[in-house]
Amino acid sequence: MKSAKVKTNMQQFYKNVVSVPDHWKESCVGAECSLHQLSPYIGKLKSSIARDLVATYSKPGDLIVDPFSGSGTVGLEALLQGRRAFTADISAYAKILCEAKLKSPPSLECALEKAEDTLSQSHKLPNPDLRKVPAWVRQFFHSQTLKEAIKFTTVCKKYENNFLFACFLGILHHQRPGFLSYPSSHLVPYLREKKYPRDQFPELYQYRELRPRLLSKIQRAYARRPQIPMNGNSVHKYCSVKSLNLPGSFDCLITSPPYMNALDYNRDNRLRLWFINPNYSVAREDKVIQKQEAFKIAMASLVKKVNSSLKTNGYCVIIVGERIASRPKTHLSHFVCNIVADYAPSLKLLEVIEDHIPDIRRSRRDYRGTKTEHFLIFQKV
Repeated sequence: MKSAKVKTNMQQFYKNVVSVPDHWKESCVGAECSLHQLSPYIGKLKSSIARDLVATYSKPGDLIVDPFSGSGTVGLEALLQGRRAFTADISAYAKILCEAKLKSPPSLECALEKAEDTLSQSHKLPNPDLRKVPAWVRQFFHSQTLKEAIKFTTVCKKYENNFLFACFLGILHHQRPGFLSYPSSHLVPYLREKKYPRDQFPELYQYRELRPRLLSKIQRAYARRPQIPMNGNSVHKYCSVKSLNLPGSFDCLITSPPYMNALDYNRDNRLRLWFINPNYSVAREDKVIQKQEAFKIAMASLVKKVNSSLKTNGYCVIIVGERIASRPKTHLSHFVCNIVADYAPSLKLLEVIEDHIPDIRRSRRDYRGTKTEHFLIFQKV
């Protein structure tokens, strides 16, 4: 039997539910800032939705915080609209993407110059011993392509050039000729040898040179990059939310916690994670996405900090992915609302925006887990 507190919260929750604006359902791929498309990221927030949230719940000059930043969608939209951004994530892949987007070279010419210099340095390195590369990684690439890739990422890591690293990760695997791997899926790496047999598609299994593909990727990244200064207006922290120190005062929080038990970020990014750290065997386990108690501890830690540092009248937007469940008490949104009520009494729930996720926005179209997102809109009073 549910407690009176849970009943009250659920009644309040459903009282505040509204549908998403119609324009949230429209595609934004051809209109969004092209930096959003540096490299794929499972479950990332749609950029047009992030843009709306930033515009609605903050004003120019405000400091926006995203402690579960993922691919940096919120942070980038904050900078594009004249805000400042403070982002954080426990993922090494997220760190590269966030810093690549929030601190990208100021012009295409500058980016291409850095790319040529990095390629030149990588060519001077000795060829790696591919016998030391795991067999599951080798199976994705022609041997010469793999050697070029390893040497290039070695230089990127040496000089912490996360923009070029992110561009490389964005062309790492796919079946298209513009990518580096043998025919494989785009988001989750697995080979498509049955769909593209070697004897019928020999051209897809030939050597793929890194340089022209990387330069083309950089040009695509700058196709719709506004000429606005972004450097100096953002900070990214590579850490868990429990160990994160938020700014002493900020204007708005917009974040999407990892979908608990719904997405496997380590498995889905395993090939990119290997290039980020060749010694990688098992990615850093983030128990927040595995166990409810760990999720509760992390969220409680976060909302306590928000309760202390969010400015009065500032907004806190928490985006929660719901899994299909037979018992309402297992809905993650209700769970989050209860945590906020317990640990952040200054936050008042104003509205809940409910967005039903169409199959076209899924990385796995037959996936039966997350079907709905709830945008929980709180205000500090």
